[in-house]
Parts: sequence; structure tokens; C-alpha cells
Amino acid sequence: MTQAEPATSVSVDKYPPSLRVLHWLRALLIFGLIGVGWFMTSLDDEAAERFGELYPLHKSFGLLVLLIVLVQLGIRAVSRLPGPAELPKHERVLSHVVHVAIYALVLIVPLMGYAMSSSYAHSDGVTFFGLHVPELLPKNDTAFRVFQFLHKVLAYTLLGLVALHVAGALKHRFLDKNPKADVLPRMM
Repeated sequence: MTQAEPATSVSVDKYPPSLRVLHWLRALLIFGLIGVGWFMTSLDDEAAERFGELYPLHKSFGLLVLLIVLVQLGIRAVSRLPGPAELPKHERVLSHVVHVAIYALVLIVPLMGYAMSSSYAHSDGVTFFGLHVPELLPKNDTAFRVFQFLHKVLAYTLLGLVALHVAGALKHRFLDKNPKADVLPRMM
């Protein structure tokens, strides 16, 4: 004989397993890319690992994040997703705006990195784990500086939105009095 669940438990409508795995993988990669980006740009230009190892890996993992988000968007388009959590309207709207902005930036930031590397006159090009990626932009150092600025500013913007996303999930988990507002189990 099994015991009945306590009356306070809430059934959780989860995201599909593929989206949950890709969500956490993408999160780890983004944090890693930002950390490596900080580290590699702090190194002296003469540091061999800066251009020989770190930049190529940063580019490869950046393109991997871009591919992951494209796969995620495809899965989302054909999957049944959980309905909105039981949140006040302003929090639901903010959550939606943050999610859309994160998806947009996870597409745009790697594209700006690609454009930056592709347009830089002294670039060795872009590789994806050793495979050469065609450069579609002409070499132009003025364009490079614009793409470099956008890549940096948008990466920091993405980091800020991810921090807001995490803070929101933790708020719903630990501070809200409504268990149906706890969004974290949907992605676990």
C-alpha cells in the first residue's frame, strides 16, 4: 500500500527532457565563455595561449552555443511546453521579456563575435573545433571595432539578464508563498 502525497504538494508540469538538458548545458557554456573571455582579454598580446588556444576555443564554444539555441528553438516550436507559472501579471510579463531577450542575445552575441573575427584584417578566421568556417564579411578594421564593441556590450547585457533570470527563479523558489510560483522544478 502506498501513502498518498501530502495535500500541499504541487504537480509539476516540466519542460521536455531535451530542452532541460540543453538549457543547463547552454547556461554552463555561457558562464564558461564569459569567464574565458575575461581571462583571455586580460592576457598580454604576446601570451601564446591567448591567440593559439583561448581565442579559437572561445570562438568554437560560442558557435556551439549558437547551434544549441537554434536546436532549442526548433524543439520549442514542435513541443508541448508548460503553461505559465502562477505569477502576478507584472512578474509574468517581466519573465517573458527577459526570456525573449536572453534568446535574442544568445543568437546575436555569437553572431557579433563571428562578425568581429571575420572582419578583422589580421584574423586567422573562425574555426569550429578545428573546422574552418567561411568568412562572409570583408576585412574592415572599422567594422571590426563596431562588432567588437557590440559583442562586448551585448555579452555583458546577456550576463545581466541571466543574473535577473536566476534571481527571479530563486525568488519564486524561496520567497514566494505560492508553491505554484516555483518555476525551478519545471527545468529540473
